[in-house]
Parts: sequence; C-alpha cells; structure tokens
Amino acid sequence: MDNKTYNVLFICTGNSARSILAEGLMNHLGRGRFRAYSAGSHPTGVVNPLALSTLEHLGLPSTGFRSKSWDEFSQDGAPELDFVFTVCDKAAGEVCPVWPGQPMTAHWGVPDPAACEGTDAEKHALINEVAITLKRRIELFLSLPIPKLDTVALQKAVRDIGKS
Repeated sequence: MDNKTYNVLFICTGNSARSILAEGLMNHLGRGRFRAYSAGSHPTGVVNPLALSTLEHLGLPSTGFRSKSWDEFSQDGAPELDFVFTVCDKAAGEVCPVWPGQPMTAHWGVPDPAACEGTDAEKHALINEVAITLKRRIELFLSLPIPKLDTVALQKAVRDIGKS
C-alpha cells in the first residue's frame, strides 16, 4: 500500500480562478493522499469571487485561497512537488521555474472564466463548465494506480487526461 502524500501544483497565469478551483477540488477529492497548491506566472493578487462561490456551491471550503506567484514554489523550503499541471494555454507556453523534486508535468488547459465578458448567467455557466471539467480530470487522475505505473506510462496517462 502506498502511503505517500503527493504534492500537486496547478498553474495558470493570474492564479485567480482556474488554478484556485483545481486546488480546492484536488484537496477535497484527494482525501489526504494529495496536497494541492496553486500559483500564477503573473498573479493578479486577487482571487476571483466567482471561483470562491463555485467552490461553495460544490460544498467545498472557499477560504484560505490567495493569488500568488509560482516563484514561491521554486524557493528553499517550498514543498517538493510530484506533479505540476498548467490549466491555461498561456502559462503552458511560458518558461517555468525549476521545481524542487523534478515533478511530472502536464497541460490540462480549460477556458478562462475570468476573461468572460458575457452576462452574469454566461459567466456562471462558464465557470461551472470549467469546474466540472477540472473535477472530471482530477477524478481520472486520482483513479490512476500511481505507484504501479512506470514513469513513462504515468507521464502518458497524466498528459492524456488533459486531452479529455
């Protein structure tokens, strides 16, 4: 039985909505086997209130989140990361810092709810769609027999999840 707790970092540009949702979902669904964090390449410094209300709507905690730089996770004393997932196309194309622990990486891009300029109903619909997509991908990830997969098979599996 694998008793390891895996550290997962979700990255988007602003660290205001998508990566926050992913952090909250992973921390809940991972049930202590996974510790999730989020960060941004160019953080806005503000968490999108719609992301927090979406977490609440899903019955998840919505406090304690903050928009922060990915630089925090490349410094001494940062958690050793096992997985790093980009959830926006812009962050996926940027040169990332060197992460402690040489984590496995994959791109799980989803639309940016913070960029939606529609009606309130359209904004809510988009962020709910993003949350559902991230939840499905996290559930697929959590179903992987991580300790039983070799590095190549695990890398392929986490990348394939981002394509679903």
